[in-house]
Amino acid sequence: MQEKTKRIIKEDIETIRAYADVFGVEMPDIDSKGEVTGLPAPYPREVAGVIRSGYRIYELAQLAEKRGWPVQNPILGRNTGEETFKESANLYAQAEKLDETLFHFVHSEATRHIDPLKGRELIEQSRGKGGITPRGEREFILMGGGSRHPLRINATGDTPHISILNALIAGFDGTDIGPVIHVHFGGRGIHDYKTKVVNGYKAIRICADNNIFVQLDSHKHLNNIGGTDGMALAMCLLAEGLAVHAELPPELSAIQMNIAGINIYADMAIMQAMKETMWSKSLIVVPETFQNPPGNLAAEAAHFARMAINAKLGGAHFYRPKAAESVGIPTGESMGQAIWGSRNVFDGIYKQPITSPVIDARKKEILNEALAVLEAALKIRDLSPDQITPDFWRRWKDTELIDMIVEAGKSGILDCQRAGGWDLKRHVKVHRDYDGISRYIRGFTPLGVDPARVAVSVEHISVEPEAKPTRTEKIVLGTVGADAHVQGINLVRETFQQAGYNIIFLRGMNLPETVAEVAAEADADIVGVSNLLGLGISLFPRVNQRLQELGRRNKTLLIAGGRIAEKEEEHAMYEEKIAKEGVDFLGVDAFFGPGSDTQKILSDTERLLQEKKKAVGAS
Repeated sequence: MQEKTKRIIKEDIETIRAYADVFGVEMPDIDSKGEVTGLPAPYPREVAGVIRSGYRIYELAQLAEKRGWPVQNPILGRNTGEETFKESANLYAQAEKLDETLFHFVHSEATRHIDPLKGRELIEQSRGKGGITPRGEREFILMGGGSRHPLRINATGDTPHISILNALIAGFDGTDIGPVIHVHFGGRGIHDYKTKVVNGYKAIRICADNNIFVQLDSHKHLNNIGGTDGMALAMCLLAEGLAVHAELPPELSAIQMNIAGINIYADMAIMQAMKETMWSKSLIVVPETFQNPPGNLAAEAAHFARMAINAKLGGAHFYRPKAAESVGIPTGESMGQAIWGSRNVFDGIYKQPITSPVIDARKKEILNEALAVLEAALKIRDLSPDQITPDFWRRWKDTELIDMIVEAGKSGILDCQRAGGWDLKRHVKVHRDYDGISRYIRGFTPLGVDPARVAVSVEHISVEPEAKPTRTEKIVLGTVGADAHVQGINLVRETFQQAGYNIIFLRGMNLPETVAEVAAEADADIVGVSNLLGLGISLFPRVNQRLQELGRRNKTLLIAGGRIAEKEEEHAMYEEKIAKEGVDFLGVDAFFGPGSDTQKILSDTERLLQEKKKAVGAS
């Protein structure tokens, strides 16, 4: 029993011990005889008076199939067990008024993205933000979390298998380890692509060994970093190949995907393509979020309503209701309102099959691209959807499949525009066409994949050649703290690059002091840092402090972006403080929040830089 889990514990015992130490929780260990201790029994198992099991979640998927609309999968995880339970009570109260059982996604703190052996200092400097702590998971269950509404926790990052062991001890029915196949985190040497895939596979094996429901991989994350529907489907199918090797039952496996609400035909096509090819028994649909949310939240609610309609019409098993995207972690009350609103949409929409030659053509386009990517990655020819069965994946050993996936990622076959992995080859460029679909720009399709078989934009798109530095000024850019969100900083990087600046790009998850030290060593004129977890309030001043210690602050412009507060109720306070006092309390010269126009960031930065140069010259 649990032989795979025990073998993984023995292989990675030092990482597990580091996790136990840095997060202050008891974890499985090895005794003097070399035997594993402290590993709870697999599911089904009673925890805090409730029989927990991944099959509780699969039963909800079956309910959705039977009744004709999705079970809701709200996201709510606060920094402590007590706070999470308090906010969840408001969430549950609204659901129970509707006699609705939820599949509750409890978001975990961001430090779990990091290997505790390799990034302890970064973990310790970024604690308690982004969601519930490992200790908080256990406290939340003991308080009554998950008694009616099954729970999953996110375990993405460098060592997802270790976080899943914590979730098993705590009593969570499910987990989220996607994306397995593509690195979307942007660490500086904290992880590499092979480690990501290998540890993802270990995570799947632990889920299989213990009957844990798993969101296996994610079309959504590829969308977020400039991927296409066909590429995302190929990556999800590769993850399923690993799941077959891990002997995970398909009833315990789900794939997550985005719908945009822009083009109903496009949404139906990707949902049909997913459902017709995936081996997993559950489809989780997540609304595409605004990159630049409207100031009017009523307009935003209307946008999310369109996506809820498409989720029902497309036959999703689970749907993520969305509270306002222009804020951080929502309150239980606002997420409860989102649950009510989504249910109102589900009740008010008559479901009937949506058919159209447009849907069929787009679905064919998606499948053709996915199959072309798989053929290139797996070094085979003439693959058809009906061939992709468990026996298909078993033709390779698990190590062989992992090696082919890693090679495909590093060679540019598995590619997306803003991939975060430092050791991945990046070549592709995409464009969102007038119909709302992201397609490749001609000449920038995945390397090694037949260009005739991938979706290419028919629009005339002028691709600016990568600008060579034409200015003497240097800018250092990166996120600080355990923040893997590199989309915004990437856009800023591209803007300054096109303007001719010499860019030193540190990607994501940097110590504040490291950014300042790199800037000093490079003699940078500008430092730009970002954090979307509400950690900027403590981390930005540390960049400022280190620049002062190095004697660089008076001639270095320090700009910052992201989100000052992670929680919905804190935003107004900080917005008012910035309006009244400016940004000095952050230790920066300028702050640009979510939705800021990149050209304005550039123009404001250039103006402030000239002012600083004049001030230095005058002194």
